[in-house]
Amino acid sequence: METDNQSEIEKVMKKVYFEFDTAVSYKSWVKNFALNLENIWKEKSAKKLSENTVSDIAIVIGRGPSLKNHDHLNKLKSSNYNGAIICTDGALATVLKAGITPDRFPEFYVVTMDPSSETGRHYKDEIINKYHGKIKGIFSTVSNPNTVEKARKLGIEIFWFHSLVDYNEGEKSFNQISALITRAKNHENGLPAIQTGGNVGTTSWFLCWKILNCKTITLIGINHGWEDTDSWETIMTHNRMCKMVEMDKNSESFKKLFPRIYNPDFDCYCILDPIFQYYSAGLKEFIFRSPEEIKTINATEGGCIFGDRIKSMKLEKFLTKFD
Repeated sequence: METDNQSEIEKVMKKVYFEFDTAVSYKSWVKNFALNLENIWKEKSAKKLSENTVSDIAIVIGRGPSLKNHDHLNKLKSSNYNGAIICTDGALATVLKAGITPDRFPEFYVVTMDPSSETGRHYKDEIINKYHGKIKGIFSTVSNPNTVEKARKLGIEIFWFHSLVDYNEGEKSFNQISALITRAKNHENGLPAIQTGGNVGTTSWFLCWKILNCKTITLIGINHGWEDTDSWETIMTHNRMCKMVEMDKNSESFKKLFPRIYNPDFDCYCILDPIFQYYSAGLKEFIFRSPEEIKTINATEGGCIFGDRIKSMKLEKFLTKFD
């Protein structure tokens, strides 16, 4: 990413996340952690999941538009795939309704890392309760407590991990302090700490590698970008950040914040916004720096996740391995 482009993105990120009291603020982390603490002490560490993993192959399911555009859920349901399913919370109800269920895929997980109260809407659908006791939920210790309680009431088994948010700040960082508090009772060895990349898709990729011990991680519905046909009215609704960008759409600065890029692996275009640029750059760097034995396959068939150490292929081709 060009330096000046990075600077433009960071200015917008700073304006949103530090000049306004948003759901990802420091106060929210502390409040959510404090309200979750009794349950964190009672419930299981995500480390426990490492002890019972069966498959070393996982499919991470996001809620990007390619999921519907390429009929991926139906193709997955009809396949003989027998690995793990890691579902981002926003995709959970849609995935279950499509027949991708823990009855069909026993290694079934859902992930929540965002501290916002808005995540609660992902656990409202009654179809989730149909699989009471069969879904394992992997939650950040700063997840909104009301969201976690909704998941708990639907029979999702809760497993905890720490989101790495300010570990670089040293011994006085929130991460260090919350880790020490967690160890004070029941979790003497602490909870695993995971990079999140600021979004649940990247978090899920990390959990596949670090917690579920997967060697092959396949992505679907992880576009990290808008469709080339989406209107600017739609694009500008993405988070408070995009709504705050006020500049001429024909200006060079705007084009840097909202570039139209070509994906050579799938021969398509997509449009990025400052948030997706930030997310995708982080995920691609994490993939590049991961050990050689970790294989990342992008079967999304769209979006902007391509480059070094990322193998792109259509989902059908990936699934033929299991026929």
